[in-house]
Amino acid sequence: MTKSKYSFTNLSLPQRILIGLAIGTILGLLCPWASWIGVLGFLFVGALKAIAPILVFLLVISSLARSQAGFDRRFGFVIFQYLLSTFLAAIVAVVVSFLYPVSIALDVNQAVERAAPGGIGEILEKQLLGMVANPMQAIAEGNYISILFWAILIGVLAKKFASPETHRLLNDLSGIIGQVVVCIIKLAPFGILGLVFHSVSTSGIGIFVTYGKLLLVLVGCMLGTAFIINPLIVFFCLRRNPYPLVLRCMRESGFTAFFTRSSAANIPVNMRLCERLGLDKDFYSVSIPLGATINMDGAAVTITVMTLAAANTIGIEMTIGKALLLSVMASVAACGASGVAGGSLLLIPMACFIFGIPAGVSMHVVGVGFIIGVVQDSLETALNSSGDAIFTACAEYAHWRKIGKSLPEFLGGTTPTEIK
Repeated sequence: MTKSKYSFTNLSLPQRILIGLAIGTILGLLCPWASWIGVLGFLFVGALKAIAPILVFLLVISSLARSQAGFDRRFGFVIFQYLLSTFLAAIVAVVVSFLYPVSIALDVNQAVERAAPGGIGEILEKQLLGMVANPMQAIAEGNYISILFWAILIGVLAKKFASPETHRLLNDLSGIIGQVVVCIIKLAPFGILGLVFHSVSTSGIGIFVTYGKLLLVLVGCMLGTAFIINPLIVFFCLRRNPYPLVLRCMRESGFTAFFTRSSAANIPVNMRLCERLGLDKDFYSVSIPLGATINMDGAAVTITVMTLAAANTIGIEMTIGKALLLSVMASVAACGASGVAGGSLLLIPMACFIFGIPAGVSMHVVGVGFIIGVVQDSLETALNSSGDAIFTACAEYAHWRKIGKSLPEFLGGTTPTEIK
């Protein structure tokens, strides 16, 4: 008896996730009382978050230990792209906020008790101190700044001093953890089903009507960054139609990140995508976790839009100079968002400070952010995480062009791609 070509196991992962999404939505509307369904989503995200730090730690060490050369220009180029896209995302947010100014009704009852950082200096200080945290503690807490620091240091020294047997052991361990990740990702349709069920059964859509215009501005800025700014960067680097690469990364990385709402949890997904794109494992095993830390386009948009909305609400006059300063500040702050409890939302009061917005008002704005966070945070994570894969691939393919290697077929080259 042969299986039908339309059987569930023969469908691609995105198709299976869409089925899980549809079933989760239906169950959330019909039986919101069945809270146990949502546990599937928490188990899926928890498993990814738990395994991702171990995977990154071992992959980076193994990659550097067996590499034939040190860091090359690809690393500098991908970091430049990360920072450039984050700054341009903040500029997009400023332009859209000037064209479509938004005010916020500040009758928010949701309390925000966590402390926001006091300034850029405090963010940088926390990042530097976090970098030298105990490596075991860093893995347990998902502190990727520290994980990268120790993994790079150990990997570089292992390349020089470790025996061939140690190199093989590191390679075997990273391969085993990689297979664990593959098994977890195969369960993504059930995890997405649980996550969507939880969102539909608990939040609904009524709360978004009140803050609809603000949410539309945020969504518009993020979509503009994803489908205009990022493709332009890729085009100028590769001189090719960027959309086959951008759309593929959005589909395979951004789609999953939208529902997991965690760049850290999506690192294994991006690793698998880079492998299918035929990229150098020694390169992407470092650039992907690095991007999850500093490539924060969505966070820059959120900080900028919400700060300008707060300024409009209390009647503070906007100037081009202040807007440009906000763009720079939001870009720098966004790079530290992953290391701050509460992410980009708790960086809003710091940005509000340059406009003289009272702390009470700015924290009310943060409260609004938490209310619309189901959509805002999901799209922000999708933009951030898909960008990690896009710019890693862009840096790699730019290197291919420089050394005379053909680009993949889907970018107009002649090198066949390993599409799985």
